[in-house]
Amino acid sequence: MRSPHIPVSSAPPTFGPPSAGGEPGQRSAGQRTSLTERVAGWSARHHKTAVFGWLLLVAALFVTGQVVGSKNLPTYDAGQSGQAERVMQQVAPAQSSDYPETVLIQAAAPGATWATDPVMRTAASQVAAALAALPKDATGIRTPQSAGLDLVSKDGHSARVTFSVPGNVPDVGQAATTLQHVVAGVQAAHPDLRIAESGDASLTQAVSASLNFGKAEATSVPITLILLLFVFGALVAAGIPLLLALTALTAAIGVLTLASHLLPVASSTFEVVVIVGMAVAVDYSLFYLRREREERAAGRSPAEALRVAARTSGRTILISGLTVMATMSGLFFVGGGPFPSMAMGTITVVGIAVIGSLTVLPGILAWLGPKADAGRIPFLGRRQAAARPSRLWAALARRVVARPLVWGGVAAIALLALAAPALGLRIGEPAADVPKGAPAVRTFDAIEKAFPQAPAPAEVVVSGTGVTGPRVLAAVDALRARAANGGPIRQPVTATAIGGGRALVVSVPLAGDGADTVSRDALATLRNQLLPSTLGKVPGISYAVTGDTAQITDDVHQLKASLPAVFAVVALLAFCLLLAAFRSVAVPLVSIVLNLLSVGAAYGIITLIFQDGRLQGLLDYTSFGGIIYWVPLLMFVFLFGISMDYHVFILSRIRERWAHGASPQEAVVGGIASSAGTVTSAALIMVAVFSIFTTIPLIDLKILGVGTATAVLIDATVIRGVLLPAALALLGNRAWRLRPDQHGAR
Repeated sequence: MRSPHIPVSSAPPTFGPPSAGGEPGQRSAGQRTSLTERVAGWSARHHKTAVFGWLLLVAALFVTGQVVGSKNLPTYDAGQSGQAERVMQQVAPAQSSDYPETVLIQAAAPGATWATDPVMRTAASQVAAALAALPKDATGIRTPQSAGLDLVSKDGHSARVTFSVPGNVPDVGQAATTLQHVVAGVQAAHPDLRIAESGDASLTQAVSASLNFGKAEATSVPITLILLLFVFGALVAAGIPLLLALTALTAAIGVLTLASHLLPVASSTFEVVVIVGMAVAVDYSLFYLRREREERAAGRSPAEALRVAARTSGRTILISGLTVMATMSGLFFVGGGPFPSMAMGTITVVGIAVIGSLTVLPGILAWLGPKADAGRIPFLGRRQAAARPSRLWAALARRVVARPLVWGGVAAIALLALAAPALGLRIGEPAADVPKGAPAVRTFDAIEKAFPQAPAPAEVVVSGTGVTGPRVLAAVDALRARAANGGPIRQPVTATAIGGGRALVVSVPLAGDGADTVSRDALATLRNQLLPSTLGKVPGISYAVTGDTAQITDDVHQLKASLPAVFAVVALLAFCLLLAAFRSVAVPLVSIVLNLLSVGAAYGIITLIFQDGRLQGLLDYTSFGGIIYWVPLLMFVFLFGISMDYHVFILSRIRERWAHGASPQEAVVGGIASSAGTVTSAALIMVAVFSIFTTIPLIDLKILGVGTATAVLIDATVIRGVLLPAALALLGNRAWRLRPDQHGAR
């Protein structure tokens, strides 16, 4: 069957006066021109200025950011950990972010020990000498000879040389690589010993080497392009969303680089910006381009098609963007860690994507005209050119609105069943979230096995007057006397003055592995009992406890405490924006409930897979019996925002038909059918992009990838295909009225 004729004009379209008519997308005579129409009209008339102006703005922001450079302002953990980190940053900035490292020395012969094997002692001295030759990379070197036999294992078969990589090194990964090379040289001289290095710097280097976000992002671009080719059937049209996404990301990176001089910007923020930026920019382009194509396929001129797309899809993009930014702002309420910078980054990239969608897209379409369909792909170009409504989704929607209670009830029960495992969700942190099989990981495991009482110690940061005086030192001695092999704190308890004696750091090893219940209980005992009875009795000082166990404990506690506020703020802001957009109370309430259902189902799935340890072989991970504490929050905010993209788009199409005289059931079927193709295409692209994260050998990113991909798929199928039409069919005309008892014209 031949596609409808699409009028072609060689000149860029200009917006003419409104046309009368009652079709969806057709503006009635006398209706005011919307803001999005006026912006698109200017862009269409000045298409070269709009396009080149945008490219110049993007280039200027990025280049300025690169010239000025970024600044690593410190970020602080929550609670006591954050207090201690601030004190250390104030009095000794270089030491506050040091990376503790350990060189493990083990005898190969079963009966050899530190006391009987002089080769072990020689190797320890050689390791210390080699490290001391690199004073900028290694400080605070301690050996069993210099610090005592606390650095020798109970069975004498293993010994440790400890030191720190300064936090102010230009590149911690490069420093770790250099030090590992030095240690490997000592190992080569003693083949009868095991000499290997691990610690925070080595594990950081292993994580950085395994992340390879550049490869993941490079993979996502061709995958996105291939899927867009299936959507549009033409190379030029498929390239437009990618152009918007890549330029929006480039501009956002430039803005964040500049912002890092004023606010702390965590390195993870840039990765979150890439995920969110790709998602929303591709979605917004799809909304706009598919509507413009649909209107041209219906016989409208390019100018009229662009005007209708600007008024309808442009308004949808504006509402959706504001809703996404509002939901992302919920991260500001967490109050610690990388979340505020993630909120700033995502709001920035979404805002830039909205601006680009409303200004550059109309300019590009006006400039290209029919050339936007150039580069058609055989067997795809003809089929996709008309952007026809989906018969499959229309048939499903027709069945759902005919029996909404049955279809909606079955879908709701299925999602609730998927969400049920989330009732047992436990948040926490593994002892080390690092890729399996890395040499630093194997050494880390060997150190833990040889020295089970030696996770990263708690650090008590003491500040005030006389922190190196006799009363404070006597209190430290009293604390040291409480340390015992079977107790909550262990030896050696050491005290180190920092900042020229302005603060004292007391290192206290804890029982357990640093991340288990034993370590958390030991931390609680230290904070609530041992310190108040020792240092707490010294007047004129204050103290706070940090360290790996304390940081995780404080961050998890802060996260749990802030979750109700985050959920409430996100839901309230989304409700207010949807209320203003659709002038309906029912629609925002339904939207929030449906979003919570899809997020709950995603929580249940990640609990089943990652907490319960399923699919470990397939996904190549090792379960630690919980979900990494920050993932559920980021999933909630991110999914709530992204799902609102689809939700606003579909609701706008349904309301558009209802406002032009269709019955509630007809409006639902027509709106679902006309928008399903776009939503399905956008969802498949997002699922493909998120699935790439499952290939990265870190459990937190695997959880995020599986959870987000699953939730987007559920949202674009079960929620939008069954539950949304069922809810709107049950509400009928009441769905689109501000008050349930409201009557009158539509």
